[in-house]
Amino acid sequence: MQKLSKRSPWWWIPTLYVAEGLPYFAVNTLTVLMYVNLGISKSEMTFFTGWLYLPWVIKPFWSPFVDIFGSKRGWTIVMQLLIALSMGAVGFLLPTSTFFSTTLVVFWLMAFFSATHDIAADGYYMLELNSTQQAAFVGVRSTFYRLASILGQGGLVILAGELETRLGNIPKAWSLTFLLLSAFFFAITIYHLFFMPRSAHDKPVVENSVKSIIRNFFMTFVTFFKKRYILSALLFMLLYRFPEALCIKMVQPFLVDSRAVGGLGLTTAGVGFVNGTVGVIALLAGGIIGGLAIARGGLKNWIWPMAASLTLPCALYCLLSMTLTENFFWICTAVGVEQFGYGFGFTAFMMYLIYFSQGENSTSHYAFCTAFMALGMMLPGMAAGWIYERLDEISFFGYNHPEGYVLFFWFVLLSSLVTFIAVALSRPFLNSLKKN
Repeated sequence: MQKLSKRSPWWWIPTLYVAEGLPYFAVNTLTVLMYVNLGISKSEMTFFTGWLYLPWVIKPFWSPFVDIFGSKRGWTIVMQLLIALSMGAVGFLLPTSTFFSTTLVVFWLMAFFSATHDIAADGYYMLELNSTQQAAFVGVRSTFYRLASILGQGGLVILAGELETRLGNIPKAWSLTFLLLSAFFFAITIYHLFFMPRSAHDKPVVENSVKSIIRNFFMTFVTFFKKRYILSALLFMLLYRFPEALCIKMVQPFLVDSRAVGGLGLTTAGVGFVNGTVGVIALLAGGIIGGLAIARGGLKNWIWPMAASLTLPCALYCLLSMTLTENFFWICTAVGVEQFGYGFGFTAFMMYLIYFSQGENSTSHYAFCTAFMALGMMLPGMAAGWIYERLDEISFFGYNHPEGYVLFFWFVLLSSLVTFIAVALSRPFLNSLKKN
């Protein structure tokens, strides 16, 4: 095993970050389309899948225990095994009559395992690599996490769609999809068992007692809430992505729902192509260009254009829902523009979190920031289906098709005001940044 410690990081970083991304997208993306295809109502789907964000909201509270007990490598491999088992359990439970309640429980466990895996895998990355290597491989880990996004939002959805068509049985199609995903994750787990190096630095924190670590954690928590501009920062973290949190839960149902109920009537495989290829490529492009823009002009100069790019492209969904176009090119274009805008606008959000976390305990403070980010996505998303169903009862524009999606996307577009208010309240903090 000592020889493995000298292996190039190329042997394990790509697979590690595919393993970090896949369960996240399985829990937060696949569940939305899967439950809609299986006949679950919009309000139930958004409410219950919204709860699946919770482990990422609260993960800073148990992250100290990953340091205290066992090694980061051990935690990583055990969590991968549990994720593989939970994926398999979903596959076996989907054909049953109680699939909704039972798979939700398993997905929540999968989310918990995935959030814990994030803590351990990122900690292992920092322990195994020196600072020069960390900088050199940061782009690699980001790239393979994004490849997991393409696989999760594109490849797996296309696979499920093809199985739906060939088998003529939606539960069985999604069951086989998750069983294949489980087998793939088992293979990754076994691979890492042999190819993730054992590091001499990867040991439990034994010099401090559990009591002292917990005390230090809560002291760090207190210092976070004593930071200057904390109130406006919390509002920014919770509200900047408010329109996106509403929209993200309903876009896939809109794409796949029949035209008789106001959707675009795409096949499951078509949705996988639109989101997993066109959407992800546009998202990556927006993120890269956003990063370059902030590097040149600074965050406070780009915050308003980026906030606009995050929110205003929802107008394209308003247009699609009003016209119900059958032109696949225009549908792909609309999704691509929206995802580019999201990638561009999200860059400002992440840079804000980085700048606000600077100072003493920056790593822990950043974890708290991302927890509030997850909470800001969780709460509006839980209500999205209920809002849609209430609006679906109204006839406002007089179209000869149901107007639920039309009114919902207009509601999302109007909610962009929340984002702009959050940005306005954040100006004192942004003005305090010397060079950004």
